[in-house]
Amino acid sequence: MPLTRLVDGALEATVALSFGRPGSLVRSRMAHWHEPDKGTGKVALVTGATGGIGLSIATQLAAADWDVWLLGRSETKLASACSQITARQPNAKVHALSADLTNLAAVRSAAKYLLGETERIDALIHNAGAMSHGYLRTVDGNEQTAQLHLVAPFVLTHELLPVLRATAGSRVITVSSGGMYTQRLIVTDLDPTPADYDGVKAYARTKRAQVVLNEVWATYPQAKGITFHAMHPGWVATPGLSESLPRFEKWLGPLLRSPDQGADTAVWLATAPEPLESNGQFWHDRRIRATVRLPGTATPASEATKLWAWTEERALLSGAKST
Repeated sequence: MPLTRLVDGALEATVALSFGRPGSLVRSRMAHWHEPDKGTGKVALVTGATGGIGLSIATQLAAADWDVWLLGRSETKLASACSQITARQPNAKVHALSADLTNLAAVRSAAKYLLGETERIDALIHNAGAMSHGYLRTVDGNEQTAQLHLVAPFVLTHELLPVLRATAGSRVITVSSGGMYTQRLIVTDLDPTPADYDGVKAYARTKRAQVVLNEVWATYPQAKGITFHAMHPGWVATPGLSESLPRFEKWLGPLLRSPDQGADTAVWLATAPEPLESNGQFWHDRRIRATVRLPGTATPASEATKLWAWTEERALLSGAKST
């Protein structure tokens, strides 16, 4: 174990090797690595599950005998994703749930439907997201990147709290990004003007905010008994990366992880017993990681409180107090 920790720490210090394919290849050969535990009878909801990391998470959970709900915007893509999973796992139990996260009414409608279809949710995995290079505002009046990564997941979690509380050992897992390390949380920056909008910064800021919200959710009285964790998948070759950061993808090339490698920690957080021993942590490659790498990027408690209030306001919720 000391040698394992030494190797893991050396990889983490390099960033490129840790976030890239080498980190996954080396760590997956360490003694603590194991296949996902079987989850017969367990239920998961995975957002953004029609491709990339989300599809891989859903596929791996289905292979572990979970009952998996895939949430996505396109019914055509959802049908294709379900078909891809059942082609690999003929006995897979997968279901499509259509909802556009840029419309909070649709999010609430999907949650209501799901509550009528299942009496348990063992894992709610917030994976959906996107990077936009142009300023877009949703029908709810929120900047689109902030709604996709923060407001819509907040609403979905809040709406599903009854069934999550009723499910022993339930977990809420947020797929963040290593890009969050570059940004400090300043809540007012989550409301940029069109003239000031920078898609890359907006993405990284909301990913930082996801990690902070995860920490606050872990202390939320009405979520007692639910385990909250966030993770980052490393640098992963996905269609989203190709579309949003083609130069980054070309530059990194062979260092990029596969979607299965990127999905691994999220699947492990959903299935393994070890994550239940803590709450509100940030993970990468099955290890708890620091949330701050650069000076000046730590989040004061006051800003975390402001973030909860900001998200609650934009989610059009009342009474969702963090303390």
